[in-house]
Amino acid sequence: MEPAKSCDTFVVLPPLTKHGVVFGKNSDRPQGEVQEVVYIPPTSSSGPTKCTYIEIEPAGLTKAVILSKPNWMWGAEMGANECGVAIGNEAIWTNDNDGDHDPHVKRLLGMDLVRLGLERSSNATEALEVITGLLEKYGQGGPCSKTDSGFAYHNSFLIADPGTAWVLETSGKHWAAVQVTGGYRNISNVLTITTTIDRKSEGLDDYAKSKGLWNGQGEFNFCEAFSGEKKPGDARYTAGCELLTKFTSSNNFKETDMFSILRDTQSGICRAVDAPFPTQGSQVSVLSATRPSVHWFTATPDPSKSVFKPFIFTKNTAISKHTKCPSAEEAHTLYALHSAAMKKGNQVQELLRNMEAECVQELNAVIEHVGEDLSEFDDLLKDCVETEVKFYR
Repeated sequence: MEPAKSCDTFVVLPPLTKHGVVFGKNSDRPQGEVQEVVYIPPTSSSGPTKCTYIEIEPAGLTKAVILSKPNWMWGAEMGANECGVAIGNEAIWTNDNDGDHDPHVKRLLGMDLVRLGLERSSNATEALEVITGLLEKYGQGGPCSKTDSGFAYHNSFLIADPGTAWVLETSGKHWAAVQVTGGYRNISNVLTITTTIDRKSEGLDDYAKSKGLWNGQGEFNFCEAFSGEKKPGDARYTAGCELLTKFTSSNNFKETDMFSILRDTQSGICRAVDAPFPTQGSQVSVLSATRPSVHWFTATPDPSKSVFKPFIFTKNTAISKHTKCPSAEEAHTLYALHSAAMKKGNQVQELLRNMEAECVQELNAVIEHVGEDLSEFDDLLKDCVETEVKFYR
């Protein structure tokens, strides 16, 4: 089993929040990899969908999505769609790695499944069904790094919409899922689903017995069967739970609280640019059924030294070219300028953090009273990114 190396994802639901569901994720990726933020409008296609390594059946009509993704792959580490669905995935390592469950064989990446779930669903439960259906049909696997062909893993997912959330954990083509309807939940690089399972792949218990992963005695424990641990004990996962407990104590958890969790360096949830697996991008989404959902992205590494910038889906959404890489070998403008500023000590960081705070305050005030016309938000992310670019230049 390989050591855990990356990512934490969080969700907080009412009654601990006052404005819907708050989702957050740090994407920790290999050193030197660039993560871009891209907007993909709705499309209609009768041809196959070409994912990172394989082709699958066409989607027909897809949803508009905003994605934070490694620039070399088709899939995404995290993102959201126009229906208010947000998804993030985690690398996990299990004890079931033979044949159809060998994660080194090129199939669907977990990141492909994130994007497919967003493009093909209108709510969290539908996204769960999309991901598990494709997982059972095609399996998962393939190198998850452009430079390390041996870096491969199974995946867990946190899927949220304005009303509910799902934790989905997988091993090969098998899976278990738990619905979260209130409170909070986090996932890291370990299995967290034990004996409480709301949905699961057909024949999961019998499969575990056939592989010698469960003796058939007592209550089936997904975590114990596929990892050997009765309950998750990873330090970073535990630290995430503790941070959620701390920040939800007010029963008024907000996007700025999620910013703070993702910026926590002591726990290892936030990783510096010189770490082996730095935090290459971060996302926070406030998912609401009564007002526009707002999705905040850094598009730059290390959220403790980056600023979150907002995005809202509109009929004429436009985002900046400065968060999209010109090629798989070239960093996007914002990434390059931010990296240069960090090396110089980034004297504009305090100014940018003040801009972020003002943006949160002003946007919440506007959203409180906005009507059906969202055109004033068409260039929201674009304007914020280009303002940050001007600061660095």
